[in-house]
Amino acid sequence: MFHQAVRPEACPALVLNADYRPLSYYPLSLWSWQDAIKAVFLDRVNIVSEYDTVIHSPNAVFKLPSVVSLKTYVKPSRTPAFTRFNVFLRDKFTCQYCGAHDDLTFDHVIPRSRGGQTTWENVVTACSPCNLAKGGDMPKVAGMIPAQWPMVPTVNQLHSNGRLFPPNYLHQSWMDYLYWDAELDP
Repeated sequence: MFHQAVRPEACPALVLNADYRPLSYYPLSLWSWQDAIKAVFLDRVNIVSEYDTVIHSPNAVFKLPSVVSLKTYVKPSRTPAFTRFNVFLRDKFTCQYCGAHDDLTFDHVIPRSRGGQTTWENVVTACSPCNLAKGGDMPKVAGMIPAQWPMVPTVNQLHSNGRLFPPNYLHQSWMDYLYWDAELDP
């Protein structure tokens, strides 16, 4: 049987905290093969599982790690960072005005031109057409009230929402550490 070589770039490592939980679910905590190998040699991680793919140095051959765990526990943040991605995740990648899932932007519920700030409590996910239609109007004037009023999510809420959107690729060696179905692995 012909064995096709797998390029190292196609071999990311799942990164687990010292308690064997992923550092994050969405985006899934992955390192490039180079970062994983570097962490191994700096003695910052334990190799939990390996790919069959190998890399060669002048003196040795190494199997690429598929799962690594940090040797030192990293305390998870209690409050999530305010980022565009996290706003989309909080709102489940859904326009809060029409329910669309494409061409997403974020909208200031109280427009910046009216004193609205760029905060968790004033920004929602909106598709471009809705964002343009609302423009600088207040929600009632525009006749556009968000389906969910903006609020600061908890880290657990973001993790829970992230599990609704599993990545396109899940390696079999990762399944024992994730909450998605093994059925999702291609």
